[in-house]
Amino acid sequence: MAAQERSFRAHIEIAKRHGKTLVIHDREAHADVLRVLDEEGAPDRTVFHCYSGDAAMAEICAAKGYYMSFAGNMTFKNAQPLRDALAVATLDRVLVETDAPFLTPAPFRGRPNAPYLIPVTVRAMAAVRGIDENAMAEALAVNTARAFDY
Repeated sequence: MAAQERSFRAHIEIAKRHGKTLVIHDREAHADVLRVLDEEGAPDRTVFHCYSGDAAMAEICAAKGYYMSFAGNMTFKNAQPLRDALAVATLDRVLVETDAPFLTPAPFRGRPNAPYLIPVTVRAMAAVRGIDENAMAEALAVNTARAFDY
């Protein structure tokens, strides 16, 4: 764990030094990741890849300006905590991803995930947010461009 934390701190420093987006795969280490980001000072653009936190963490991430990227697992029946997180995340900090070949959205779960299934996840995200699919897609496009500076 100590080696992981040292490496994480080094990655934060590298991202800040080079003006790059920091992409974090936080798995079962939410409190530690947030603590280290606070201690080191997060880069201007920080993305939680394959967001796995709850609504309380989403509120913290939104307040700090972190992006939260949701994958197909947010469509799973047992993923209500992810849908709750998406519901409270600010729309300007939400992203979408495949995590291909993993986390294929329902009803295609069990098959390899791929980019052609992104619309399934976007539709589910729009439903959670209570907005039109096109509005969701437009927000995601703008957010992606901003998050990755292109």
